[in-house]
Amino acid sequence: MRGATSAKWVVGAVIVAMAATACSSGDKDNSGAGPKGGTFRMGITEPTAIDPFNSQESEGALITHNLFTGLYSATVDGKLKPELAESVQTSDDGKTWTFKIKQGTKFSNGEPVDAESFVRGWTRVVAKDSASDVAYPFAGVNGYKELNGGSATTFAGVTAPDASTLKVELSEADFEFDKKTVHQAFSPVPKVAGAASNKAYNDAPIGNGPFKMEGSWQHNKSITLVRNDDYGFEKAKLAKVEISILNAANGSTLEYQGFQSGQFDWARMPTPQLPVAKAKYAPKKQWIEADTSGVNYLVAFNQVAPLNNPDARKAISYAIDREAIAKGVFQGMQKPATSVLPPSFADTYQDGVCSSCVKQDKEKAKQYAEKGGLKPGTVLDFGYNTGAGHEEWVQAVAQQLKDVLGLDVKLNGKPFKEALAQQQDKGTGGLWRSAWGADYPTPDNFLYPLLDSGSINEDPATGKAAGDNRGRYNNPKFDELITKARGTKDPAARAAVYKEAEKLAVDEEQGLIPLWKRTQFRLAANDKFNNIQLDFFEDPNLAEISAK
Repeated sequence: MRGATSAKWVVGAVIVAMAATACSSGDKDNSGAGPKGGTFRMGITEPTAIDPFNSQESEGALITHNLFTGLYSATVDGKLKPELAESVQTSDDGKTWTFKIKQGTKFSNGEPVDAESFVRGWTRVVAKDSASDVAYPFAGVNGYKELNGGSATTFAGVTAPDASTLKVELSEADFEFDKKTVHQAFSPVPKVAGAASNKAYNDAPIGNGPFKMEGSWQHNKSITLVRNDDYGFEKAKLAKVEISILNAANGSTLEYQGFQSGQFDWARMPTPQLPVAKAKYAPKKQWIEADTSGVNYLVAFNQVAPLNNPDARKAISYAIDREAIAKGVFQGMQKPATSVLPPSFADTYQDGVCSSCVKQDKEKAKQYAEKGGLKPGTVLDFGYNTGAGHEEWVQAVAQQLKDVLGLDVKLNGKPFKEALAQQQDKGTGGLWRSAWGADYPTPDNFLYPLLDSGSINEDPATGKAAGDNRGRYNNPKFDELITKARGTKDPAARAAVYKEAEKLAVDEEQGLIPLWKRTQFRLAANDKFNNIQLDFFEDPNLAEISAK
């Protein structure tokens, strides 16, 4: 999941209106005896999509995860938790998965949630006309190429023998396929969803999750969720979640200001404000700090000059003083990353696997630059998404690249939605700031989407990279290792193959450039609500929060 914020406009009227209502955290029942669920208020920036067929970055995933419930979810510590999957059987060769679906649950419009609703939802994601950016987790399912390429309209490998049985046939063995279904793209959908081009459904998805939409998505303004009282599992405790959509240019600042004024009950903060906010709110027990399953990194566009060779990419990595930026810009509140896989994946974590990341080495940076054709004065485009607190550290990295290598670094800040679009263009070169938070609890969720050639998913007509391998790293040996890891039944042996794959792509060939581990900071209105936490996806655990 691409971790960042995105939007175009801020609507002042939304903020003013919220200020008038922020004094009350709960909706009172008719007797006036106390809160009836409560209303939780927060800000995000404009998502790309909230419909499961293309829900992708943290903003959209937050909404989708609360509108839909799939086969499994993940606990905050990355353990697989059964939801609609009552049981599962896996063939000895790892190619056939048979899930038994919990019966008796329904979508918020009354339609039953059955095996066919999963077939419908998964087909809708992969279909060519959907042009989904999140179809890649289905790539190992039989019939994916035909459906995604447009030569088929049904998903050959996904069938419903009966209402309670979902059968999945894979083209290659994958002993972790069940973990992939945590991704929101694997959500079931009702018949009313129709094709992915159904704009009414895109803006007001009807799901089977703990919340449902109140009205439609008001683009660049707001999204409102209300408790789904027909939810098939434990009901949400909040009555309503009011989400304001903020300006991409200063989204984290507006969240922080909104929390300070009482408009929001949850907030991110601009990087320079982190120490100040911690000093003020930690004593009030309104400060949340957590190491999460993710990584902050630089996309290096592997197929376009000047970074179209490993030596040039290693020069960039060696030139960056991660420790200095962590201590200076982040004031000690971020930690340098020397791997793509996070420490939370204990079986596969390799501290220092990226040798160019361990410590700034100016001499090695210059040596690799000379070998890689990065001459002083070389123009290097450096893109980043605005409004999420990245400006300060991006400028610091750019200055280091100028000082150490003499590069002419051109900073290119854009709203997140526009940033994602530019990353997809085949001719885009240079660097781009990026981050990845886990969508499902397996190393495959990092290595495949970010580095496997199957996740480039280039559109033959436009040349755009529809997958998340935006740097277009492509090595058949790496792809073979990922396939081998998936097909390895023994967990320890599988972990060893994932480690080998990471070393090849991240150390030997510097397919991307790790920067910081993923430590998240939030402010939470614990004076008005109980049990506010970061979930596995780095979002607030909305379904478990209750008003005091």
